[in-house]
Amino acid sequence: MKTQAQAVIIGGGVVGCSVLYHLAKAGWTDVVLIERAELTSGSTWHAAGGFHTLNGDPNVAKLQQYTVELYREIEALSGVSCGLHLTGGVMLAGTPERMDWLRMAHAKGRYLGMHTEIISAAEAKRLMPLIDESRFVGAMYDPLEGHLDPYGTTHAYAKSAQLKGAEIVLRNRVVDTVQRSDGTWDVVTEQGTIHAQHVVNAGGLWARECGRMAGLELPVLAMEHMYLLTEDMPEVAEVNASTGKEVITALDFEGEIYTRQERGGMLMGTYERAGKPWSETVTPWDFGQDLLEPDLDRIAPSLEVGFEHFPAFARAGIKKIINGPFTFAPDGNPLVGPVRGLRNYWVACGVMAGFSQGGGVGLALANWMIQGDPGFDVWAMDVARYGDWATLATTNARVKENYSRRFRIRFPNEELEAGRPLRTTPLFDRLKADNAVMGESYGLEYPLWFAPRGTEPKDVFSFRRSNAFGPIGEECRTVRERVGVLETSGYAKYEVTGPGAEAFLCRVLAGRMPAQGRITLTPMLNERGKLIGDFTVGRLGPERFLVIGSGPAEQHHMRWFLQHAPASGVRIDPLGQRMQGLSVAGPRARELLQRLVRQDLSTAAFPFLSIAAMDVGPVPAIVGRISFTGDLGYEIWVEPDCQRALFDALWSAGEAFGVGHFGLRALNALRLEKSFGTWAREYRPIYGPVEAGLGRFIRWSRPDFIGADAALAEKASGGALRLVTFKLDARDADAIGDEPIWCNGQVVGWITSGGYAHGSGVSVAMGYVPVALADARDGFEVEVIGERVRAKPLPEPLFDPSGARLRA
Repeated sequence: MKTQAQAVIIGGGVVGCSVLYHLAKAGWTDVVLIERAELTSGSTWHAAGGFHTLNGDPNVAKLQQYTVELYREIEALSGVSCGLHLTGGVMLAGTPERMDWLRMAHAKGRYLGMHTEIISAAEAKRLMPLIDESRFVGAMYDPLEGHLDPYGTTHAYAKSAQLKGAEIVLRNRVVDTVQRSDGTWDVVTEQGTIHAQHVVNAGGLWARECGRMAGLELPVLAMEHMYLLTEDMPEVAEVNASTGKEVITALDFEGEIYTRQERGGMLMGTYERAGKPWSETVTPWDFGQDLLEPDLDRIAPSLEVGFEHFPAFARAGIKKIINGPFTFAPDGNPLVGPVRGLRNYWVACGVMAGFSQGGGVGLALANWMIQGDPGFDVWAMDVARYGDWATLATTNARVKENYSRRFRIRFPNEELEAGRPLRTTPLFDRLKADNAVMGESYGLEYPLWFAPRGTEPKDVFSFRRSNAFGPIGEECRTVRERVGVLETSGYAKYEVTGPGAEAFLCRVLAGRMPAQGRITLTPMLNERGKLIGDFTVGRLGPERFLVIGSGPAEQHHMRWFLQHAPASGVRIDPLGQRMQGLSVAGPRARELLQRLVRQDLSTAAFPFLSIAAMDVGPVPAIVGRISFTGDLGYEIWVEPDCQRALFDALWSAGEAFGVGHFGLRALNALRLEKSFGTWAREYRPIYGPVEAGLGRFIRWSRPDFIGADAALAEKASGGALRLVTFKLDARDADAIGDEPIWCNGQVVGWITSGGYAHGSGVSVAMGYVPVALADARDGFEVEVIGERVRAKPLPEPLFDPSGARLRA
């Protein structure tokens, strides 16, 4: 075993071997994979081996599509068969709501280049004769589904990597990872120590234990997962003989089961609701190619439904039951990327769908390590989407919930309950008492909407307009006609100070820095000139800046800040919940706030985009003249122990002006009415600033920021896309995001977010179209739950297009 390497990958499952292959393919040949036993000795060897391209996040779905298409490449290169069975598959809907979900998934596939098809239950029966079509209302067919040999696929990756110069060391457990002062790593193994520039934790079942060697507590948990294999079935032989093909795969959402052919019989697996964790705190190192004791009683309810929906299974003998552990992150997506504060430490774990996602994970991580950027929008997989709040107990509670819901519908207005409430602000109980329906983001509770007094504060889950529609409309009218108060503590807050603060911010942010007492809006770009953040920056002193950004992206953005911070002269302090906020917005916002402050808040004295420290009633605060509602408004920031007093003062002073609550869903409706984009929807790393309509916020006169060359090139070319706002002729359902945009019968773009603009009384959506269509005014449609509705591009925002109210 060598003693020096450019990178060491820990773990010899399909994910670790994929990372090794992609690094070697990209030119990093001085890389070593270390495996404690044999390749595939963790979860990989007992996996059912199924693969598909469907994912709730379209960007992950693209990487899954890449993974499936990659198998031919590694087979040809390595000479090792992946045992690929590209059978196609049906996803079966047992309810109208599930059929709506499939129509939405099919629509997403249109702009991803997938070739799925919505079919009837009778057609599903023709394609998959083992089903009882009377149990289903329809289905979706996907030709890119099937199964493979986990052992062969992993060895195909490994052999391909070795042919490109990579090294694999087996039967050698990593016992420690120690970072040197220069940021490099000593990977201590049973056979000696390797000094490496980079470490990749692809430890699978042991990823948590490997992370602890470096001081990390990664949010992953293994769950027991069972599937059964039947004896040979005459029904299978009949399908094989009549079609000359295998029985296609099937996914039955109501039964929470999946099936595929296995030799002359069938495989049936289930994600049962009574899921059982395995090794909740410590994974034993001596666990190898072992299986767990089957527990048919636990999966019996799912099997009963499965036998009803697939009657041939009820007549078949069970040959074998496989029960093995697989690791999951709390939301079911992988954990990929660099870890904040640990230079050159990377993770690729929690990849429970390794044969759907392993290739895409390997490609994204190799790009990230070599080029400094994954090359794709991988936010849904980024390890930075979790913070320190994702403790062992919280992770375990949420993984159990996610496992039990894996085949259940997640409605766009549905908030999951496991591990909540966890993080709360001082106003949590007060807002609940006022009938708030609470949501959660980045572990923090926040108000979604407020139910009328005397009614239960509860969402009725739906893809269509729900019981919240009327109350949200009232909240929007409160803001547009009088004045509303919103808790804004969920934003990420950073204090940047020191003699090098301005230079640092000018480097990492693409906009102009404000003068003292002023606010600016600025994008943040990566080296490719793509959007990785948008911020509000207020200057509170010569060397003191308050930076406000997306709350869920706090770890993501802090990782970037620290990566580019100078060795001295600047301090970046993430304030988190050490600073709480309230927003006051509406035409009477100034009158309300003026009753509580001594300073003159007139436009002449405190104009739009001003910021200052001042007492608000009895509370010392920082007040910014800005509002995401698009209306006259202020954001007020205080320390946590003052938030309740601030709220009481605002509410008391606001009674004379008809003050009322509004929540995050009303805010979404208000910002759409103003055509304001937001991080993770309109602003993502697949869009440039000109494409997103943010060019006016770029510091073109002094292009010394990260990504400047690429941004200038985009400005010169005009970019490929344009962000457009549409008014939709929708009836009882609005766009929510990821719907295809049609123009003259062709899919030309996609919706990034949508909703109902209550102030204007219309359904509205924002999305990207090719730049050549940016000025077109006719021929557009948006596909909402399988129905194409007329879409009219709006040349200006629905609300206050001149910005007069915002600047009043």
